[in-house]
Amino acid sequence: IGFWKAGSGIIHQIILENYAFPGGLMIGCDSHTPNAGGLAMCAIGVGGADAVDVMSGEEWECKAPRLLGIELKGVLSEWCSPKDVILRVAHLLTVSGGTGSIVEYFGEGVSSISCTGMGTICNMGAEIGATTSMFAYTPSMRQYLIATRRAQIAQHADQLMHELLCSDAGCEYDQVYTIDLSAIKPALNGPFTPDLSHTVGQAMRSAAIGHGWPLQVSASLIGSCTNSSYEDLSRCASLVQQARNAGLPLKTPLMVSPGSEQVRATIARDGIQDTFESVGATILSNSCGPCIGMWHRPQSEMYDPSVPNSIVASFNRNFAKRNDGNPLTHTFLTSPETATMMAFAGTLDFDPCTDTITKTDGSSFTFEPPRGDFLPPQGFDAGVETYQAPAADGSNIEIEVDSNSDRLQLMRPFEPWDGNDIDDAIVLIKVRGKCTTDHISMAGPWLKYRGHL
Repeated sequence: IGFWKAGSGIIHQIILENYAFPGGLMIGCDSHTPNAGGLAMCAIGVGGADAVDVMSGEEWECKAPRLLGIELKGVLSEWCSPKDVILRVAHLLTVSGGTGSIVEYFGEGVSSISCTGMGTICNMGAEIGATTSMFAYTPSMRQYLIATRRAQIAQHADQLMHELLCSDAGCEYDQVYTIDLSAIKPALNGPFTPDLSHTVGQAMRSAAIGHGWPLQVSASLIGSCTNSSYEDLSRCASLVQQARNAGLPLKTPLMVSPGSEQVRATIARDGIQDTFESVGATILSNSCGPCIGMWHRPQSEMYDPSVPNSIVASFNRNFAKRNDGNPLTHTFLTSPETATMMAFAGTLDFDPCTDTITKTDGSSFTFEPPRGDFLPPQGFDAGVETYQAPAADGSNIEIEVDSNSDRLQLMRPFEPWDGNDIDDAIVLIKVRGKCTTDHISMAGPWLKYRGHL
């Protein structure tokens, strides 16, 4: 068993950078395993029991999925990013529209989306209930494989591109949706559900006023496994630099969660981290952080835990109490670029396409569209080595867990089945409606109890 130590980053980003490859099948113990679909991989999130079966040599079984096609046409506007694509898909399909389906994106619009942008779209496919989401192999994937020291895999994929790594000629889908990328506008989805979508500006303002949601933004969070690529952070840094040049201060805390040590080291080397920190933004650890509730959020001038508040985040989930354990926090999911601009605007109804921000001297400031690089011009910096390779011979290795620990516990083997069915079992919980992962296994302070081995 290989081990990525604390500080390595989020496993989905680690997978994309090191393990994912076109045409592969992978299962992983997390809903957002499909992030690897950004590299044309069929990556499916499963429960721990399924993973144990596979690790012990059993075949993995899955109900045959439906095939749902999403045709992309046109090109995104300069204000939008791939995150806005999946926010639109969630609006169309709702949190259950992809259930039992593999979602395949195709069409001429795919060529304008980067490999890591495709990862963003596939990652959040979990929020529509999809078994997984994926793209066919593209030149952008080839570039990413080469940039992450996997040129040989890219070479093999190039050879199989038109045979195995593309949609079959004349293939039929159980259902097809068509999305015009050029018609998409920056959006915010939420609160409390990832499929309730509002375009920025007046639509968001009307919804907030109508439902009594606070318009003031009390925190802006970017990064996570969904949106912490070099491209995401370099585009956000271009917006921060614009605001800094204009002398525009942050109106709310801005926090950045790098997805991996490689991304963190690269943005540090290239000055992107300095750009964020120059305006007072906080660079958090290479981890899920607030996306899964690991966020120390004390009371402040901006935040009173006893009063409803709104935050914006480039994360993938926004269920009640998900980010800070507070049921009064209204989380709106958006692109990292929109979240960055709202940190300077300070309100949910800010429309970067048309609105201005008043500077301290009374003059007006207008953002220019974000700019960034898909891949770092100087290549990736791997940063600190955090990988512990498997032992050559693991037969004599013993995993030691403190018997007094209330977090970790080694399971004892179950007694062999006696052939009789279980009688008088106790039902611990019965649910209906929107039962989320945070009802099943809570984020926040309960997260530390997930680590049973």
